[in-house]
Amino acid sequence: MLLNAHPAFFSCIKVKWLRESNILKLHYQPVPTALAQVDREKIYQWINELSSPETRENALLELSKKRESVPDLAPMLWHSFGTIAALLQEIVNIYPSINPPTLTAHQSNRVCNALALLQCVASHPETRSAFLAAHIPLFLYPFLHTVSKTRPFEYLRLTSLGVIGALVKTDEQEVINFLLTTEIIPLCLRIMESGSELSKTVATFILQKILLDDTGLAYICQTYERFSHVAMILGKMVLQLSKEPSARLLKHVVRCYLRLSDNPRAREALRQCLPDQLKDTTFAQVLKDDTTTKRWLAQLVKNLQEGQVTDPRGIPLPPQ
Repeated sequence: MLLNAHPAFFSCIKVKWLRESNILKLHYQPVPTALAQVDREKIYQWINELSSPETRENALLELSKKRESVPDLAPMLWHSFGTIAALLQEIVNIYPSINPPTLTAHQSNRVCNALALLQCVASHPETRSAFLAAHIPLFLYPFLHTVSKTRPFEYLRLTSLGVIGALVKTDEQEVINFLLTTEIIPLCLRIMESGSELSKTVATFILQKILLDDTGLAYICQTYERFSHVAMILGKMVLQLSKEPSARLLKHVVRCYLRLSDNPRAREALRQCLPDQLKDTTFAQVLKDDTTTKRWLAQLVKNLQEGQVTDPRGIPLPPQ
């Protein structure tokens, strides 16, 4: 009987489930008073419309606008029938436009609305683990592989990085463990080397968060190849920043260096390869009002000086 039921029947069930599920969540996630009941009804309607290709584009746009004002949107998206599949379909539909790079602004805006909803799911504590278990971040990696400098591609990369950034921002071990099984580190390093300033900043933030985790630091410092790749890209960034300063980006770069200096092997290597620009006054003007980064930089230099063998005049002796 159910197999022959009209699609509207399933729509009614879906909306009914969403309402009941939402009621169950009210005891720990109160709805803002500014969000009127009529808006809740529209949320249910838009989620329902994601399942239909004819109504999906507008639903994506409207829901992406509302994601900040509906605290339980992520569970609603995750648990409603066919919604995540619809969002993944939006992502996969863009793959043919990546190579050759023919992505239009309209296509980019549409898929980025879908990515914004996935970021919402990635950020929510109730849906994050399931999001990782389904390996959904892997669907975004083809976007991070792109190199086109056009605005649609830059917007696509930045929004994709935002999803990964939302994951690492939680400082949860399962997030780092998952990411270390993927190619996220080389992908971030490539963007850090050649992306726009904003993309570089988010990519460096992701690397920083991985390094701040003990498992992530050990992973990167486990082999010379991994460490040297990271150190080489960071060195290139420092050189570029000395020509085109960005206090925000420099802050993340310095924090990455400081964290690397916590590892004994990395610390020894950094004594040889830390850029001179971080040792002299190159960035004094950029950091004049940034006490946090100045403190990190001072601590970095101190870490690299400690444990060095010196002659009586205080000059470091070369390694034997």
